Amino acid sequence: MLYKIAKPFLFLMAPETAHHFVFGTLRLLFLIPGIKAYIRSRHRCNDLSLRRRLFGLEFPNPVGLAAGFDKNAEFLHQLDAFGFGFVEIGTVTPKAQPGNPRPRLFRLPADDALINRMGFNNHGVDAVVQRLRSRPSGLIVGGNIGRNKVTPNDRAAEDYEICFNALYDHVDYFTINVSSPNTPGLRELQGKEPLTALLNRVQALNRQKPVPKPVLLKIAPDLTDTQLDDIVETALATKLAGLIATNTTVSRENLRTPQSTVDEIGDGGVSGVPVRQRSTEVIRYLAERLAGRLPVIGVGGIHSPADAIEKLEAGAALVQMYTGFVYSGAGLAKSINEVLVDGAG
Repeated sequence: MLYKIAKPFLFLMAPETAHHFVFGTLRLLFLIPGIKAYIRSRHRCNDLSLRRRLFGLEFPNPVGLAAGFDKNAEFLHQLDAFGFGFVEIGTVTPKAQPGNPRPRLFRLPADDALINRMGFNNHGVDAVVQRLRSRPSGLIVGGNIGRNKVTPNDRAAEDYEICFNALYDHVDYFTINVSSPNTPGLRELQGKEPLTALLNRVQALNRQKPVPKPVLLKIAPDLTDTQLDDIVETALATKLAGLIATNTTVSRENLRTPQSTVDEIGDGGVSGVPVRQRSTEVIRYLAERLAGRLPVIGVGGIHSPADAIEKLEAGAALVQMYTGFVYSGAGLAKSINEVLVDGAG
């Protein structure tokens, strides 16, 4: 209810400004004794039927927050109160980088969508590690890692290895991001040969650790069936723990926003309702090909409990949201979980 009142005011701000305003406000609120416990009591759904066990981790519920929302692990204590079963930070790169010039995040209200070309803006892995040292206990945290913009693809594996080593003691699982459209050339790493080489390098490093961590791969929604078949083969061959489907799309099809507005915005990945159907199609395709051998985490256009159920029925084991959190508010995770509990009963 509070978000419905605040939303028109927030939407008067530039999207990136609104994001920082909301979390700056939450940071101040959480200094007040008892506020976190109060928010947790209003947003968490603790029914045992929601628990999921995947790749050695016990998730309190299947609804997570996707990477991109808390790139630098700055707001984990605040996000922990809003009912998520897990939070994925990042994308984190070895060195800090400013990302693309502003404006780089745009709302498409007619489509319940965003276009972003953030460009992996983040504080660098060392700064993120320092924050993770005080992460909230009990919250499952994933580390989404990528390469710096200036790193060529033939040396990309070095960047992923740096991030993996630095974050290993501080996150519960890793996501390899080769699917963002906003780092030049990055999606070329989704090709079968470069992807296999990259994942083998990361997994070789993983096997040297005392206890290997689950490694997942996040893919784009714009891949063909043949490319998805290659992804399945590569994921199995490199012994990944799972796949995340999908990232943002470069497609501009079937948008309600006037074409002139879309053209004026320019490049970037579309998230939200316009990617929902394609994301679900990819999840269903992967789930059928994998036949239970690896779990799929579904993300893309989840703005309601029905959207989440659609992903789960298509074969997703867990779901994540990002744009739905912006448009539907902080109560969305709880709403989804309550519907899942009712369905389980």
